[in-house]
Amino acid sequence: MLYIWMSVGLTALVLGAELLVQGAARLATAFGISSIVIGLTVVAFGTSAPELAVSVSSAIQGRADIAFGNVVGSNIFNVLFILGVSAMIVPLVVAQRLVQFDVPLMIGISILLLIFALDGSIGRYEGGMLFLGLIAYTLWCIRSGFQEPPEVQQEYAEMIGTQSPATPNAAKTFLVSKAGIIQNLTRIALGLLLLVVGARWFVEAASELARHFGVSELVIGLTIVAAGTSLPEVATSMIAAIRGERDIAVGNVVGSNLFNILGVLGITALLAPHGVAVATQAIHFDLPVMLACAAACLPVFFTGHTISRWEGAVFFGYSVAYTASLVMISTGSHSLTDFRRLMLGFVFPLTALTLVILGIREFKRTRKLPNDKDA
Repeated sequence: MLYIWMSVGLTALVLGAELLVQGAARLATAFGISSIVIGLTVVAFGTSAPELAVSVSSAIQGRADIAFGNVVGSNIFNVLFILGVSAMIVPLVVAQRLVQFDVPLMIGISILLLIFALDGSIGRYEGGMLFLGLIAYTLWCIRSGFQEPPEVQQEYAEMIGTQSPATPNAAKTFLVSKAGIIQNLTRIALGLLLLVVGARWFVEAASELARHFGVSELVIGLTIVAAGTSLPEVATSMIAAIRGERDIAVGNVVGSNLFNILGVLGITALLAPHGVAVATQAIHFDLPVMLACAAACLPVFFTGHTISRWEGAVFFGYSVAYTASLVMISTGSHSLTDFRRLMLGFVFPLTALTLVILGIREFKRTRKLPNDKDA
């Protein structure tokens, strides 16, 4: 029965997010907002709506481990699994803007979150700071979105399924009509309702499942809940990768990760009666893993501004290793010590060395390019 309630709740979350994104995107298009801005804000934030609904619901119900684990686990899942699988489907091209601004910001915000969590909780004051950061980032996205080249804006228009606001047609005439506005507002309202109801069912079933199997709510939040609420990001990034959309597959993940920390955790900490408590395991293990995932993006994205298939395979392999470590922690496996020694003593150093070598090669290549042109 628990699995049925989890499935129903998860289905409601995904459908709610889809309706919310469709209604908001079409409404924004009708009022002349460009597709690139919609992609950077409505779509990126809309795909994180399940995380927001689940985390707020969990915190209000006093299940802080699920609330915090959902955010951290989703960020880890987004980078390791979604980018990994998407890159294995087709190598992903990374926009220069992501390397120069968004990824460094994601790393900085991850460090800030770790600092905030060191005292064992994310209080309302800290949540307010994160939420103000979200407002600033959204305004910057809107401003920079209008400066994107036409081909990038066209990619977002095709991906979102909207028409250019400058192109009059029957669809746009309907959108700006009273009936069109009411229809899209209904989509938004129904999407929000499904998110709230689905989040409640999903969280309650996940908590009961954790008690049934004797594992902590933190582990459930980091795995099942995180993966489940990340399904919109999975769908968006994989479809973008298959279609060959060069910016959306990667930008959706980075934008969602920023929203998870600044928006989901910020709003959750503001609404929760006593903030969001942070478990010791999260401080010493899961948060450092999330920070490492964010930091790993920079050298990977920097090497040729692409995520190759082998780099995607490495990300995917680490997602399997991280999940395996959580299972070992929750079951008290004796193999955990040997597993950590293998990862820390061989796998991590080898990966870091490979990235450093590739980074040096790419740096030398970019330095030679001007000289080659002169010649």
